[in-house]
Parts: sequence; structure tokens; C-alpha cells
Amino acid sequence: MSEQILNLKGSDLTEAKLASLGKVLVDFWAPWCGPCRMVAPILEQVAAEMNGKATIAKVNIDDNPDAAAQYGVSSIPTMILFVDGKEAARMIGANPKGAIVDFINGQN
Repeated sequence: MSEQILNLKGSDLTEAKLASLGKVLVDFWAPWCGPCRMVAPILEQVAAEMNGKATIAKVNIDDNPDAAAQYGVSSIPTMILFVDGKEAARMIGANPKGAIVDFINGQN
């Protein structure tokens, strides 16, 4: 994982912590998930391009099952976009880079 992507724990998913990050896309994933592994390099590219506009973060649901339960994540990858600490939208499944960028840019 690159230094441009934050690795969050369930305890980091508080409204205050997320609000401090501004606009943040949180990818709920697991190491055994094929589609999650397909999306990982795409998120690296998106993180580099979003430099300053949005933060990209990941939560490993194997290590943080309570976080997945808290946000009702039942399939992975699930990406939840938080704006000022509140959930603005979610995207489920492996999506191409353009769709992820549009998803982030389309939410204020």
C-alpha cells in the first residue's frame, strides 16, 4: 500500500476523524478478495491524481469486522465516500478508474 493511501482501523471511522480528512473515499476490502485486488492499483492512481482534492483510505474487513458491520458492508469491495464526516454515497464492486474519479468528483 502506498503512502498516498491511508490504512484505517475501525476506531478511525468516527465522524470527527473522517471530517478532519474532508472528502474521503474509504475502500472496505479483504486480501482474499479478487475484485479488491483488481481495484487496488486503480485506487493508487486515483490517490495520486486526487492529491489534495480527496483522501483515499482502506479498511481491511478481516481485521476490522465491526467497521464493516457498522456501515452495513455486506459485499466487497465497497467504497463509501464521506464528505465532512458524513456518508455521501457508496459504490459496490470493482469499477474502472474513470467511474471512481467521477464518483468522487460528483459528490460535494
